[in-house]
Amino acid sequence: MSIKFAILGILSFQPSTGYELKKIIEDSSVMYWSGNNNQIYKSLVQLLAEGLATNEVRHQESAPSKKIYTITAEGLSELRSWTLSAPEPPEFKKSFLTQLAWADRLSPDELDGLLGIYEEEVGSRLFMQQEKTRRGDAFAPKRTPRETYLWTMIEENVHSFYLSEWQWVRNLRKELQNNDAFKEVKP
Repeated sequence: MSIKFAILGILSFQPSTGYELKKIIEDSSVMYWSGNNNQIYKSLVQLLAEGLATNEVRHQESAPSKKIYTITAEGLSELRSWTLSAPEPPEFKKSFLTQLAWADRLSPDELDGLLGIYEEEVGSRLFMQQEKTRRGDAFAPKRTPRETYLWTMIEENVHSFYLSEWQWVRNLRKELQNNDAFKEVKP
C-alpha cells in the first residue's frame, strides 16, 4: 500500500498536520507502512503538487506555526478510485517462517528459545491490540454506523491474526517439547 492512500484516507476524515498524520499511521495496527517519517512529508508535497490536498499555515502565539493539510475534491476522487481497485491478496511471507524453515540445525533448547522469543513478541502484540481496543485508543473514524462496523471488523481481523499466530506458535512449541522423535538434531 502506498502511504499516499493512508494519508488521503486520514485527511478524508479530518484535516491534520504532518505530525498528526505520522502519529496516526505509526500507532495504527491497520495502516501498514515500513517507511520513514520523511516519506510522509515527501508524500504531502506530492499530494499538494497533484492537487489532491491543500494546506493552510496556522500561526500560534506561543508555538511554531502549523501546516494543516486538507483533502481536495480531486483527492477524494483519487481515494475513491483506489478504494474501488482490486484488493491486494494477503501477504503470508514472513521472515520468521524462512528462519524457522532452516531451524532444524538448532538444538532442541535453541529451537525452543527461538520459538519462545517469537511467542513472547506475538503475545505482546496481541495484548497491545486488545488494550487499544479496550481503551478505544485505535484510530477509527465512526461517522456512520457502517463505518463504525467496518472499523470494528478491521480491529477484529487484526486481533484474530495475532491470536491465531500466538496459538500456532504455542502449539508448535508444545508438540516439539512432547515428541521424542523431534529431539534428534541433524549434524
